[in-house]
Amino acid sequence: MPHAGLTVLDPTGERALAVRERLPRLDTLSGRRVALLDITKARGDVFLDQLEQHLVRRGALVTRYAKPTFTKPAPVDLRQEIAMQCEVVIEALAD
Repeated sequence: MPHAGLTVLDPTGERALAVRERLPRLDTLSGRRVALLDITKARGDVFLDQLEQHLVRRGALVTRYAKPTFTKPAPVDLRQEIAMQCEVVIEALAD
């Protein structure tokens, strides 16, 4: 269900607008497998370390992943692995 006044921008370099239906929000993260994706920018791991502690205290099952470089999209095999193993993805971007 779209949120009134909320615009979500897709940071990828797509030339045509990609229309993606939003998935329903989970009621809880407790017992859910959460992927933390480090895009390998400076200090992103520091943010994810803190976020992981926060999520684990709330019962989430956290798995960490990292892109080989922040300058390109995550490789297809990494995206597929995350999609197969996790229900939620949080991506860190920091400088």
